[in-house]
Amino acid sequence: MKPLHIKKIVRESYGRIAREQKGCGCGTCGPDAKEFAKGIGYSVKELSAAPDDANLGLGCGNPAALAGLKKGETVLDLGAGAGFDCFIAAKSVGKTGKVIGVDMTPEMIEKARENARKGKFSNVDFRLGEIENLPVEDNSVNVVISNCVINLSPDKGRVFREVRRALKRGGRIAISDIALRKALPLKMRKSIEAYVGCVGGAVLIDEYKRSVESAGFKDVKLTVKETSACIAADTNDPIGRALMDGLGRGESLEDYIVSVYVEGRK
Repeated sequence: MKPLHIKKIVRESYGRIAREQKGCGCGTCGPDAKEFAKGIGYSVKELSAAPDDANLGLGCGNPAALAGLKKGETVLDLGAGAGFDCFIAAKSVGKTGKVIGVDMTPEMIEKARENARKGKFSNVDFRLGEIENLPVEDNSVNVVISNCVINLSPDKGRVFREVRRALKRGGRIAISDIALRKALPLKMRKSIEAYVGCVGGAVLIDEYKRSVESAGFKDVKLTVKETSACIAADTNDPIGRALMDGLGRGESLEDYIVSVYVEGRK
Protein backbone atom coordinates (compact mmCIF):
# COMPACT_ATOMS: atom_id res chain seq x y z
CA MET A 1 0.00 0.00 0.00
CA LYS A 2 1.33 3.44 -0.92
CA PRO A 3 1.75 5.97 1.95
CA LEU A 4 -0.67 8.51 0.47
CA HIS A 5 -3.30 5.81 -0.03
CA ILE A 6 -2.83 4.64 3.55
CA LYS A 7 -3.25 8.16 4.90
CA LYS A 8 -6.40 8.71 2.84
CA ILE A 9 -7.98 5.50 4.10
CA VAL A 10 -7.02 6.18 7.73
CA ARG A 11 -8.30 9.78 7.55
CA GLU A 12 -11.63 8.65 6.13
CA SER A 13 -12.00 5.84 8.66
CA TYR A 14 -11.29 8.01 11.69
CA GLY A 15 -13.48 10.76 10.29
CA ARG A 16 -16.32 8.23 10.31
CA ILE A 17 -15.49 7.26 13.89
CA ALA A 18 -15.68 10.93 14.91
CA ARG A 19 -19.06 11.37 13.23
CA GLU A 20 -20.51 8.17 14.69
CA GLN A 21 -19.09 8.93 18.15
CA LYS A 22 -17.70 5.45 18.67
CA GLY A 23 -14.38 3.78 18.17
CA CYS A 24 -12.72 0.55 17.25
CA GLY A 25 -9.12 1.17 18.06
CA CYS A 26 -6.21 -1.22 18.27
CA GLY A 27 -8.36 -4.24 17.55
CA THR A 28 -10.78 -3.61 20.40
CA CYS A 29 -14.43 -2.77 19.93
CA GLY A 30 -15.87 -2.62 23.43
CA PRO A 31 -19.38 -1.20 23.83
CA ASP A 32 -18.52 0.78 26.96
CA ALA A 33 -15.77 3.34 26.39
CA LYS A 34 -15.32 4.08 30.10
CA GLU A 35 -14.89 0.44 31.02
CA PHE A 36 -12.49 -0.01 28.12
CA ALA A 37 -10.44 2.98 29.33
CA LYS A 38 -10.29 1.59 32.86
CA GLY A 39 -9.03 -1.68 31.43
CA ILE A 40 -6.05 -0.01 29.75
CA GLY A 41 -4.95 2.04 32.75
CA TYR A 42 -7.13 5.10 33.27
CA SER A 43 -8.35 5.95 36.77
CA VAL A 44 -11.85 7.10 37.65
CA LYS A 45 -10.38 10.53 38.49
CA GLU A 46 -8.77 10.81 35.06
CA LEU A 47 -11.97 9.73 33.32
CA SER A 48 -13.89 12.44 35.16
CA ALA A 49 -11.37 15.06 33.97
CA ALA A 50 -12.37 14.72 30.30
CA PRO A 51 -15.74 15.36 28.64
CA ASP A 52 -17.59 12.12 27.93
CA ASP A 53 -17.63 12.81 24.18
CA ALA A 54 -13.83 12.90 24.14
CA ASN A 55 -13.53 9.21 24.99
CA LEU A 56 -14.16 7.24 21.80
CA GLY A 57 -12.93 3.91 23.11
CA LEU A 58 -9.61 4.24 21.27
CA GLY A 59 -6.13 3.63 22.62
CA CYS A 60 -3.94 0.93 24.13
CA GLY A 61 -2.63 2.56 27.30
CA ASN A 62 -2.43 5.74 29.38
CA PRO A 63 0.53 7.84 28.16
CA ALA A 64 -0.23 10.84 30.38
CA ALA A 65 0.25 8.71 33.50
CA LEU A 66 3.56 7.41 32.12
CA ALA A 67 4.75 10.97 31.41
CA GLY A 68 4.67 12.18 35.02
CA LEU A 69 3.39 15.59 33.92
CA LYS A 70 4.17 18.68 35.99
CA LYS A 71 2.51 22.04 36.44
CA GLY A 72 3.52 24.56 33.80
CA GLU A 73 4.76 22.07 31.20
CA THR A 74 3.87 22.19 27.52
CA VAL A 75 2.62 18.86 26.21
CA LEU A 76 2.18 17.73 22.60
CA ASP A 77 -0.23 14.88 21.83
CA LEU A 78 0.24 13.06 18.51
CA GLY A 79 -3.04 11.87 17.02
CA ALA A 80 -5.21 13.66 19.56
CA GLY A 81 -8.53 12.39 18.23
CA ALA A 82 -11.45 13.93 20.11
CA GLY A 83 -9.06 15.22 22.77
CA PHE A 84 -9.30 12.59 25.50
CA ASP A 85 -5.62 12.44 26.51
CA CYS A 86 -5.22 16.19 25.96
CA PHE A 87 -7.90 17.02 28.52
CA ILE A 88 -6.39 14.65 31.07
CA ALA A 89 -2.97 16.20 30.47
CA ALA A 90 -4.45 19.71 30.74
CA LYS A 91 -5.57 19.00 34.30
CA SER A 92 -2.06 17.84 35.19
CA VAL A 93 -0.14 20.82 33.74
CA GLY A 94 -2.63 23.36 35.11
CA LYS A 95 -3.43 26.88 33.97
CA THR A 96 0.26 27.77 33.64
CA GLY A 97 0.81 24.83 31.30
CA LYS A 98 -0.35 24.13 27.76
CA VAL A 99 -1.42 21.14 25.73
CA ILE A 100 -1.26 20.97 21.92
CA GLY A 101 -3.22 18.23 20.19
CA VAL A 102 -2.41 17.36 16.57
CA ASP A 103 -4.61 15.21 14.35
CA MET A 104 -4.85 14.82 10.57
CA THR A 105 -8.61 14.21 10.57
CA PRO A 106 -10.72 17.40 10.25
CA GLU A 107 -13.73 15.76 11.91
CA MET A 108 -11.63 14.82 14.93
CA ILE A 109 -10.24 18.35 15.26
CA GLU A 110 -13.76 19.77 15.07
CA LYS A 111 -14.96 17.30 17.71
CA ALA A 112 -11.97 18.06 19.97
CA ARG A 113 -12.49 21.82 19.75
CA GLU A 114 -16.17 21.36 20.53
CA ASN A 115 -15.25 19.28 23.59
CA ALA A 116 -12.79 21.97 24.69
CA ARG A 117 -15.52 24.60 24.51
CA LYS A 118 -17.95 22.41 26.45
CA GLY A 119 -15.39 21.66 29.13
CA LYS A 120 -14.05 25.25 29.23
CA PHE A 121 -10.46 24.14 28.63
CA SER A 122 -8.52 27.32 27.95
CA ASN A 123 -5.06 25.73 27.97
CA VAL A 124 -5.63 23.26 25.10
CA ASP A 125 -4.97 24.02 21.43
CA PHE A 126 -5.99 21.60 18.67
CA ARG A 127 -4.20 21.80 15.31
CA LEU A 128 -4.87 20.02 12.03
CA GLY A 129 -1.72 18.36 10.76
CA GLU A 130 0.23 15.17 10.15
CA ILE A 131 2.52 13.63 12.73
CA GLU A 132 5.23 13.32 10.05
CA ASN A 133 5.07 17.13 9.62
CA LEU A 134 4.14 18.54 13.02
CA PRO A 135 2.64 22.07 13.05
CA VAL A 136 4.75 23.15 16.02
CA GLU A 137 7.93 25.18 16.41
CA ASP A 138 11.37 23.75 17.07
CA ASN A 139 12.35 23.23 20.72
CA SER A 140 8.90 24.30 21.96
CA VAL A 141 7.47 21.45 24.10
CA ASN A 142 8.50 19.62 27.25
CA VAL A 143 6.71 16.32 26.71
CA VAL A 144 5.32 14.41 23.73
CA ILE A 145 2.63 11.82 24.34
CA SER A 146 0.76 9.58 21.92
CA ASN A 147 -1.77 6.78 22.30
CA CYS A 148 -1.86 4.01 19.71
CA VAL A 149 -1.27 6.30 16.73
CA ILE A 150 2.34 6.05 15.54
CA ASN A 151 1.67 2.49 14.33
CA LEU A 152 -0.59 4.08 11.70
CA SER A 153 2.24 6.10 10.16
CA PRO A 154 3.98 4.63 7.09
CA ASP A 155 7.15 6.55 8.06
CA LYS A 156 7.74 6.04 11.77
CA GLY A 157 11.36 7.19 11.59
CA ARG A 158 10.26 10.59 10.33
CA VAL A 159 7.66 10.83 13.11
CA PHE A 160 10.32 10.40 15.79
CA ARG A 161 12.65 12.88 14.08
CA GLU A 162 9.82 15.40 14.07
CA VAL A 163 9.12 14.68 17.72
CA ARG A 164 12.75 15.30 18.60
CA ARG A 165 12.71 18.57 16.64
CA ALA A 166 9.69 19.80 18.60
CA LEU A 167 11.09 18.90 22.02
CA LYS A 168 13.14 21.23 24.15
CA ARG A 169 16.56 20.02 25.28
CA GLY A 170 15.96 17.44 28.00
CA GLY A 171 12.36 16.97 26.85
CA ARG A 172 10.86 13.53 27.02
CA ILE A 173 8.48 11.15 25.27
CA ALA A 174 5.81 8.94 26.83
CA ILE A 175 4.14 6.84 24.18
CA SER A 176 1.63 4.01 24.29
CA ASP A 177 1.45 1.95 21.11
CA ILE A 178 1.10 -1.45 19.47
CA ALA A 179 4.08 -3.57 18.40
CA LEU A 180 4.56 -7.10 17.11
CA ARG A 181 6.05 -10.22 18.67
CA LYS A 182 6.48 -11.69 15.18
CA ALA A 183 5.66 -10.81 11.58
CA LEU A 184 1.97 -10.74 10.72
CA PRO A 185 0.44 -13.21 8.26
CA LEU A 186 0.45 -11.89 4.68
CA LYS A 187 -3.34 -11.59 4.55
CA MET A 188 -3.33 -9.31 7.58
CA ARG A 189 -0.45 -7.20 6.26
CA LYS A 190 -2.43 -6.50 3.09
CA SER A 191 -5.68 -5.72 4.88
CA ILE A 192 -6.79 -2.07 5.02
CA GLU A 193 -9.14 -2.92 7.88
CA ALA A 194 -6.28 -4.45 9.87
CA TYR A 195 -4.23 -1.31 9.23
CA VAL A 196 -7.01 0.97 10.48
CA GLY A 197 -7.34 -1.34 13.49
CA CYS A 198 -3.77 -0.41 14.55
CA VAL A 199 -2.35 -3.82 13.72
CA GLY A 200 -1.50 -3.92 10.00
CA GLY A 201 0.99 -1.05 10.25
CA ALA A 202 2.68 -2.17 13.46
CA VAL A 203 6.35 -3.17 13.47
CA LEU A 204 8.40 -5.66 15.48
CA ILE A 205 9.33 -4.66 19.04
CA ASP A 206 13.06 -4.37 18.32
CA GLU A 207 12.42 -2.39 15.14
CA TYR A 208 10.24 0.05 17.06
CA LYS A 209 12.94 0.68 19.63
CA ARG A 210 15.59 1.13 16.92
CA SER A 211 13.49 3.77 15.17
CA VAL A 212 13.35 5.80 18.38
CA GLU A 213 17.08 5.46 19.03
CA SER A 214 17.95 6.25 15.41
CA ALA A 215 16.07 9.55 15.73
CA GLY A 216 18.59 10.56 18.39
CA PHE A 217 16.75 9.88 21.63
CA LYS A 218 18.67 8.89 24.77
CA ASP A 219 17.77 6.53 27.60
CA VAL A 220 15.20 4.78 25.41
CA LYS A 221 13.11 2.30 27.33
CA LEU A 222 10.45 0.08 25.76
CA THR A 223 8.22 -1.82 28.16
CA VAL A 224 6.08 -4.65 26.82
CA LYS A 225 2.60 -5.01 28.25
CA GLU A 226 0.56 -8.11 27.74
CA THR A 227 -2.58 -7.20 25.82
CA SER A 228 -5.95 -8.73 25.11
CA ALA A 229 -7.62 -7.90 21.82
CA CYS A 230 -11.11 -8.57 23.20
CA ILE A 231 -12.58 -9.51 19.85
CA ALA A 232 -15.25 -12.17 19.72
CA ALA A 233 -14.60 -14.92 17.18
CA ASP A 234 -18.01 -14.29 15.62
CA THR A 235 -17.71 -10.50 15.46
CA ASN A 236 -19.42 -8.71 12.58
CA ASP A 237 -17.34 -5.56 12.94
CA PRO A 238 -15.32 -5.16 9.68
CA ILE A 239 -12.08 -4.32 11.46
CA GLY A 240 -12.42 -7.11 13.99
CA ARG A 241 -13.48 -9.51 11.26
CA ALA A 242 -10.41 -8.68 9.13
CA LEU A 243 -8.11 -9.32 12.08
CA MET A 244 -9.73 -12.62 12.99
CA ASP A 245 -9.84 -13.84 9.38
CA GLY A 246 -6.14 -13.09 8.95
CA LEU A 247 -5.13 -15.57 11.64
CA GLY A 248 -4.07 -19.15 11.04
CA ARG A 249 -5.84 -22.11 12.63
CA GLY A 250 -5.37 -22.18 16.39
CA GLU A 251 -3.81 -18.72 16.49
CA SER A 252 -4.93 -15.64 18.43
CA LEU A 253 -4.07 -11.98 18.07
CA GLU A 254 -2.12 -12.21 21.31
CA ASP A 255 0.34 -14.47 19.49
CA TYR A 256 1.29 -11.44 17.39
CA ILE A 257 0.53 -8.13 19.07
CA VAL A 258 1.47 -6.47 22.36
CA SER A 259 0.96 -3.03 23.85
CA VAL A 260 4.18 -1.14 24.55
CA TYR A 261 5.14 1.92 26.57
CA VAL A 262 8.04 3.88 25.09
CA GLU A 263 10.12 6.42 26.99
CA GLY A 264 13.13 8.48 26.04
CA ARG A 265 14.78 11.91 26.28
CA LYS A 266 16.20 14.45 23.85
